[in-house]
Amino acid sequence: MPEEPKWPEEIYRILREWDVTQFAYVPDAGHKVLIARALADPDVHAVPLTTEEEGVALLAGAHLGGARGVVLMQSSGVGNCANMFSLVKSGQFPMLVLVSMRGDFGEGNPWQMPMGQAAQPILEACGFVCLRVERPEDVPATLQAACTMVYKTGQAVAVLLTQRLIGAKPF
Repeated sequence: MPEEPKWPEEIYRILREWDVTQFAYVPDAGHKVLIARALADPDVHAVPLTTEEEGVALLAGAHLGGARGVVLMQSSGVGNCANMFSLVKSGQFPMLVLVSMRGDFGEGNPWQMPMGQAAQPILEACGFVCLRVERPEDVPATLQAACTMVYKTGQAVAVLLTQRLIGAKPF
């Protein structure tokens, strides 16, 4: 069995350094380490969502309550959120979304291709800055940059964890 990659642990460590205490997620293999760490950490709230757009409302509430959060979703969930993402820009609240990408490098599932290709343009149309991560060594700097942009300047940022990073799934 292959060894688990170290970059998800690095993401969790950085998020906790930035005092992120709200982890909203839809179960996803690409985020399994982050979800497991959040569930095991007594100092954070890991909130399973029935649909991704609930995460937007959860992070808006967290911000209004003085807490920091992150939404973990797969690229297929981005399409579910387009309407709610418009509230981020209108409400001018910080939003960090970590997106495990499908439909890019080496995708073998034809059903993942359309939304995987549309995710970044949708996010950008909704006012998000998109930062793509292709290699494990780029994870720390990219996540630090995203956290600075979100938690210091109030921006909406999506970190796209590409299939080159997480690995393409066979179909």
